[in-house]
Amino acid sequence: MTGDTGVADGSARIARIRHTLGAAVVVVALAAGLALGISAYTFVYAHGASYLTNDPKACANCHIMREQLDGWIASSHRAVAVCNDCHAPHDLLGKYTTKAVNGFWHSVAFTTGRFHEPIAIGARNRAVTEGACRTCHAEIVQLIDRHPTRSGPLDCITCHRSVGHLH
Repeated sequence: MTGDTGVADGSARIARIRHTLGAAVVVVALAAGLALGISAYTFVYAHGASYLTNDPKACANCHIMREQLDGWIASSHRAVAVCNDCHAPHDLLGKYTTKAVNGFWHSVAFTTGRFHEPIAIGARNRAVTEGACRTCHAEIVQLIDRHPTRSGPLDCITCHRSVGHLH
């Protein structure tokens, strides 16, 4: 009889584990589905696909960037560069990583209302933009960098802040 009881206890234990695992799978599936659904809705609502393009109008999907778009339209850079040329790395992985990171943090900031106005460029994006200046204007930058200053290499954006768009 004790052997039968042990088998019954083992079977009951396996049934409880299966039930618990089944419930856990359902909870995880519901949470994943909810997260995916909210993400998809947000992507569509925020015109997310437009950010995968090079169209400068995508940058003005958010009202806070309207002034920058208007400034770019009036600038000399309009003829030679779009937003991504200056504000995203030029390699495919770097470009879309930057766009994804910026998109995530911009959506958090605008959803929560926690953003600085007027909009200000952060350190990482400033470095990307500085790199773009130095790439496109390499000849003149090399000439300028031959004459170091006490404070280190010159920063293009410090003097030419309003070249690509007004601030």
